[in-house]
Amino acid sequence: MKKMLSMVLSASMVLSLAACGGSGKTETTAAPTTPAATAAAQDESAGETGSQAAVSGLDALDPVTLTIYSPGNENSVPTKTILEYKKLVEEASGGKITLDAHHSGELGNDAEALQSARMGTIDIIFAGTSGFTEFYDKAKILDLPFLFDSAEQAYEVVNGEIGEKIFADLPSSGLIYLSEGDNGMRQISTTNRAVHTAADVEGLKLRVPTSQMYLDCWEALGANPVALALNELAIALSNGTAEGQDNATYHLVANATYDDIKYFSFINYMWMGCTMAANADSWEKLPAEYQAILKDQAKIAAKYSFDTIAEDNQAATETLKAAGVEFDENPDIQSFKDKLGGNDYYLRYENEPWYSQEILDEILAK
Repeated sequence: MKKMLSMVLSASMVLSLAACGGSGKTETTAAPTTPAATAAAQDESAGETGSQAAVSGLDALDPVTLTIYSPGNENSVPTKTILEYKKLVEEASGGKITLDAHHSGELGNDAEALQSARMGTIDIIFAGTSGFTEFYDKAKILDLPFLFDSAEQAYEVVNGEIGEKIFADLPSSGLIYLSEGDNGMRQISTTNRAVHTAADVEGLKLRVPTSQMYLDCWEALGANPVALALNELAIALSNGTAEGQDNATYHLVANATYDDIKYFSFINYMWMGCTMAANADSWEKLPAEYQAILKDQAKIAAKYSFDTIAEDNQAATETLKAAGVEFDENPDIQSFKDKLGGNDYYLRYENEPWYSQEILDEILAK
């Protein structure tokens, strides 16, 4: 029944969005011209002239076509993001750069696509950061719990100097870091108990991804984490193998793993990213002007992914509420941090090759 309700609500959202973007005309009254309005119009005109000049400065350069790929389906946020990036880059370059976009498993799954990007058969890849950690372990620092209070904060940090530091050595893996997109802030949802404080997860059988850092975190919080693949989650929640999950809000609806969920708590305990990177050899062959466009527009596309997931989270929240899920909007997040031992928790990883106290301190100071 919940899945049917979700389908109905999703269809309703699509129709609503279509209506918002409709072609209906509305009568408007022209605003009187003022000195400020005239100046603004002149500034806008100057901006357009500058943009046109920048594009005309590319006239002497040969056009290029680059392959860009995200393994997700056409409705996934990463796929929507690369299509937005394609539009941004082609507009900013006046058509001198063409991005040949592929998705929906056309060029392989995440692991296969990342390998292809490192080899150069894919020029630009946009995939979950967790996949990058298989060969670039310095990105594992982003898997530490309670680094960010919100996705908005994560965007500013990972797309600034700190993000550049984290991925500074990525060329050693055959890739050039472009930007960091969003894949959601992980929360907790359960089948049998509301979660407001850390004490509420004591003994909870919580499904987590097959990652040691996730297991470490929830064991330290007193839960009984169960590492399961995502395709096993719905059954595990149904038969009691798991009593909860630690997923972003929109993931519950997108992956249809909420039929047995009764409680949801916004603990913001871990942020997940999607990394955009270019093959190093392909990158070095590009003129500096093209590199600048690709880098600048990658950060704009990354912001698009954050904004899109924020919208999807809100829509998913409404879907879950309509399905009867009870939400705790203001759980005691500090109790979770205290149970872990505060920032001293991170020291358990200080001997790991990816651990950087300097970068961690910079993140926590934001």
